[in-house]
Amino acid sequence: MHISDDKKKWRRLDGTPLQQSIIKSVEEAIVRETAAGFKLKACIGTDSQVYGDRVEYATVIVILREGRGGFMFISNTKERRKIGIKERMLNEVAMSIDIAYKLCDLFENYGVDLEVHADINTNPQFKSNKALNEAMGYILSMGFIFKAKPDAFASSSCANKVV
Repeated sequence: MHISDDKKKWRRLDGTPLQQSIIKSVEEAIVRETAAGFKLKACIGTDSQVYGDRVEYATVIVILREGRGGFMFISNTKERRKIGIKERMLNEVAMSIDIAYKLCDLFENYGVDLEVHADINTNPQFKSNKALNEAMGYILSMGFIFKAKPDAFASSSCANKVV
């Protein structure tokens, strides 16, 4: 599933919709936060929930201020069809990579480290583990830093709360 950025609705955690593109909103946040003296790191992740024949996804861009908390931008999308766990996990990764790719030059220009987080368990006893190798290969081959559970807080904690 691929939804272009111009079709996605991005918002802040308080529900306020962004009035401009996500790229412009992230850039303004980086400029504001670095001018205030903060060292920043960005973490991007997606989580999903299945409700009958519908899958709901939440993608988050978490901007961390070193030692001083952070904030995030959120986008929710829905898909009406039944899919297996592996395909769903790989959809999550694809959504995260899509926005990471759109923002990576921006982060690089401002010296902001970027990680892509996958809501995939590294323990083979969990169903999501079936997608681990493909997800890790996909993220790493795109040149991004990869994090999986338990270190993938952007997807497993932040996105999980807003899906």
